[in-house]
Amino acid sequence: MKILAIGDVIGNPGRTALAQVLPIVKKQYGIDFVIANGENSAGGKGATPTTVREMLDAGCDVITSGNHIWSFKDIIPSLEGDQPIIRPLNYPPGLPGHGHIIMGKVAVINIIGRTFIGNFDCPFRAMDDVLKRIPDDIKIIMVDFHAEATSEKIAMGFYLDGRISGLFGTHTHVATADERILPKSTGYITDIGMVGPLNSVIGCDVDEVIKRSLTQVYNRLPVADGKKISFNGALFDIDDETGKAISVERVNREVVI
Repeated sequence: MKILAIGDVIGNPGRTALAQVLPIVKKQYGIDFVIANGENSAGGKGATPTTVREMLDAGCDVITSGNHIWSFKDIIPSLEGDQPIIRPLNYPPGLPGHGHIIMGKVAVINIIGRTFIGNFDCPFRAMDDVLKRIPDDIKIIMVDFHAEATSEKIAMGFYLDGRISGLFGTHTHVATADERILPKSTGYITDIGMVGPLNSVIGCDVDEVIKRSLTQVYNRLPVADGKKISFNGALFDIDDETGKAISVERVNREVVI
């Protein structure tokens, strides 16, 4: 099975590029299943039922998220409803939504890191727990680890090696060049980047980011303008019978919308 994981989709530019590029990429690579991180799909911070629907209509099968998932409260019914959107598994118990989903023969799990990002329940122990609850006949297990620190992501990759099919990092919006198969056949990449404006600071307006850096005054950063969009992701080729990764390949496009 060929599974495409797409980096954080940033605002309207990201959604527009997703709709334009994803059908082409799916056809080119013969992709069977698509996972995309949508926590920044609404104005660069948060998600709404409408932005989730746009991403699904573009060809995504499951939407993952991260620390910005709670920015718009109208997403909560979607987290509890029929839309295939999940939030990090290791938020404290009692919050709306679910940290994993099974679609056909693929399980998708969403976890969030703790280093430089926030105080959450242990993602390592959360993974131990959820893997016990995945039915034995589900061989393909993909994990979106939404985390800041590369070291934490790499440690998680080795911790889960041989127990999952693939782990891809999100959150930094900067794609890394370390795609590989770990020793026990788990596909891994530290971060898959973003679908957002090329001439930006991780999708945000350059001048506003510099202004914040100079003044240290907090302001909501707008999504950058511009027609050039980076489309970043990673393609995992997974053996259907064993759930082991055969290959991992970065997918990078620069498109004009």
